[in-house]
Amino acid sequence: MDYVMRAVRAEEWPAARRLRLEALRDPAAPVAFLDSYEAAVERPDAFWQERTAAAAEGRDVRQFVAESPEGVWAGTVTVLVERPGDDVRFGEAPAVDQGHLVGVFVRPEARGSGVADALFRVAVDWCWSLAAPQLERVRLYVHEDNPRAAAFYRRFGFVPSGQRMPVSAERPEWELEYVIERT
Repeated sequence: MDYVMRAVRAEEWPAARRLRLEALRDPAAPVAFLDSYEAAVERPDAFWQERTAAAAEGRDVRQFVAESPEGVWAGTVTVLVERPGDDVRFGEAPAVDQGHLVGVFVRPEARGSGVADALFRVAVDWCWSLAAPQLERVRLYVHEDNPRAAAFYRRFGFVPSGQRMPVSAERPEWELEYVIERT
């Protein structure tokens, strides 16, 4: 695998937007994301600029990409830092400081190449590297009808916590929480 794993840079918002829109058009998108292509494509450039800038330099969010030697982004994962008392984006309010992996996507042509493993390794390592706050666990959610993703998460070391959240009031489906605890 010749990909470099790195944090996104603020000025790369057009590439971040393109990759997100591609992810939302993937056949797995309905069970992989709580967003839709139709909603995302309508967002103004300022939204993407702010989102990418926050993910590039923030301590509360960091987006990682897998970049080929030719500069093509093969995949991405974003880490949200969650603390007790924060507004909850999704799921239960944390009892401890934790990372929350979201926005996981690997282009079809890069699947099975180790890109997902490398992205997860850099994201989880980043979580463990934080000193303030020191994160005690990393979590993610996987749709009950996404066994391919669930199998990858388990292989990587995540385990089901037993917590589950409804996708939405309109969709009687479940998102299952998986976690890795600090060792």
